[in-house]
Amino acid sequence: MTDVAGLAMPFFGLIALGFLCGKLVKGPEEGLAWFNVYILYVAVPALYFALISRTPFEQLANVGFVAATTAATFSAFAIAVGIGLFASKGDLRQATIQGLAGGYANVGYMGPGLTLAALGPAAAAPTALIFVFDCMLLFTLTPLLMSIADPRREGVASTALLIVRRIALHPFNIATLAGGLAAYFHWSPPGPVAKLVELLSVSAAPSALFVMGVTVALRPLKRVPPEMPALLCVKLLLHPLFAWSALTVIGGFDPLWVATATLMASLPPALNVFVMASQYGVYVERASSVILVGTIASFVTVTALLAVIVGGPR
Repeated sequence: MTDVAGLAMPFFGLIALGFLCGKLVKGPEEGLAWFNVYILYVAVPALYFALISRTPFEQLANVGFVAATTAATFSAFAIAVGIGLFASKGDLRQATIQGLAGGYANVGYMGPGLTLAALGPAAAAPTALIFVFDCMLLFTLTPLLMSIADPRREGVASTALLIVRRIALHPFNIATLAGGLAAYFHWSPPGPVAKLVELLSVSAAPSALFVMGVTVALRPLKRVPPEMPALLCVKLLLHPLFAWSALTVIGGFDPLWVATATLMASLPPALNVFVMASQYGVYVERASSVILVGTIASFVTVTALLAVIVGGPR
């Protein structure tokens, strides 16, 4: 348990510090804008590039792993959409955001920091693969379902363009692609550039976790939806179970990759759930509540999973 506490406490401690600062220091949420720019466009992409570029390229072409983990995410999303359709009496727009709450783990901000701290640099490749393909899946499903729910709002062409832009231009995906090309060609950046990338990489996880805590603190718990327990059960319990089961049934994967996938799937709903709810003007306050409660609840569920991973064979 000492090892587990050593992994979990600093990680969630950064979120807690951000949350306390957000509550104690009165300031507008707009003040986080440049901090988010730094994390989204500079620090985390540098981390992904550094990790992927050092990974043997053959590890990045693991089709079976991608298929299994993406299927697990789709399963969690589909179940959560079903819960949402029942809770909203058939409102597909609300159900789509509820699907994100049940299937979109915080793989961007929380994922790399936790998996690398718990499992070491070897977790870099599966972490990046899960991020890229989970985002591709959910960035495709969300505008597609929203277009089906309200065909007058988004045409086919604009929906397709939105999907392509979100996938192709996401900074994390660009950094992962650049890192993969560097790994394929065995290219390393010049010394000064490599040092800059290293400095940015080190700052990525602490910055992202602190800002996540502040962001959650600035969105008070206003409206608790009755379907929240079911959605969080899907996100925090069923999603990691699906990931572990899929990889175990297929078999032949490195236990560390299985542990990484299970840990990534166990993370709470991503902040992007609130961003997408705001973009489409539906389920906004309730999405904020699900993220807040899910992040708090994940302290228990993720710590328990870490205890299993640390205590089990690696």
